Amino acid sequence: MKETRMNAVKTIGASGQIALGKQYAGRNVLIEEIEKGVWVVKLGDFIPDSERWLHEPEVSRSLDEAIRWAEKTPPRKSDLKQLARRPNSNR
Repeated sequence: MKETRMNAVKTIGASGQIALGKQYAGRNVLIEEIEKGVWVVKLGDFIPDSERWLHEPEVSRSLDEAIRWAEKTPPRKSDLKQLARRPNSNR
């Protein structure tokens, strides 16, 4: 696939917006200001701050381990009365 590069002069409107084209409508972009007046715009899917902790190495390893366990361990019926008798259970 041949990469197409775009060079264009755009004018920032009165509202402070720049139109990149309809093909990018609804997409997320990361805008990095690498120095005053110099921006790099990157398309992509980004992690919300509230979910960033899920991508920390220790948490990620723990989740991977839990998923592997769940994939190889068949579900079984729970005894709800026994669970309710456990110490520190929420009632």
